[in-house]
Amino acid sequence: MSHTIDGKKKLLSRIRRIKGQSVALEGSLEGEPDCMKVLQQIAAIKGAVNGLMKEVLEGHLRQHLGAEDISQLQRQEEVEQVILVLRSYLK
Repeated sequence: MSHTIDGKKKLLSRIRRIKGQSVALEGSLEGEPDCMKVLQQIAAIKGAVNGLMKEVLEGHLRQHLGAEDISQLQRQEEVEQVILVLRSYLK
């Protein structure tokens, strides 16, 4: 079973919190927001997204790269895919 399916409820809960934070930030920006509060909201959203990424990435590494039943070629391909995603994420 895929780690994203196994932890689906937990991941969806994280996404819903991020969505709520984004909606709150949007609402704040539509008014006359205090700059520090906006910065704090942005930092909270970034932290939440980073936490989500960490959790999914860790599950992927453990389940797919840590699997003993894959070939060295498959492992190398998985590593390259993860590197591409990380490069995009860390831009």
